[in-house]
Amino acid sequence: MTEPDYLYNHMVMEQIGLASHPQNLDAVFSALADPTRRAILSRLSAGEASVNEIAAPFEMSQPAVSKHLKVLERAGLIERDVDKQRRPARLNAEPMAAAVRWLEEFEQFWSSSFDQLDGLLEEMKKAEAKGPKNE
Repeated sequence: MTEPDYLYNHMVMEQIGLASHPQNLDAVFSALADPTRRAILSRLSAGEASVNEIAAPFEMSQPAVSKHLKVLERAGLIERDVDKQRRPARLNAEPMAAAVRWLEEFEQFWSSSFDQLDGLLEEMKKAEAKGPKNE
C-alpha cells in the first residue's frame, strides 16, 4: 500500500470512528500473525526469560529467536532489560490490551450476525419439517 493510499484509508477509518486506536495496532497484529511469536508470548506469560531460555523448546537458532523477539519488541508486546550479560524479555500488556479492546468493538456486530443466522437456520428447520410444498 502506498503512502497516499494508507493516508486515505486512515482518514476514512477516522470518519467512521475506527481510527481512534494506537498507530502500532498494525504492528501488534502483524507480530501476532506468526505462530512462533505467539508461542514466545505464551512462554513469557509464565515470567521473564533470556533468549536462550526462550529458544530452548524451538528447533531454531538463537539468532532466529532474537529476530522474533525484535519484532515483538518493536510492536511493544515485550520489553527487554540488560542484566549483566543477559537481556531478559518480559511481556508488556498494554499493546495486547489495546488489540483486545479493538476486537471487542466488533463483538456486538458478531453477536447480532450470529443471532440472525440462528433465526434463519430455525426458519429453515421449520420449513424442512413441514415437508415440500404442494402445488
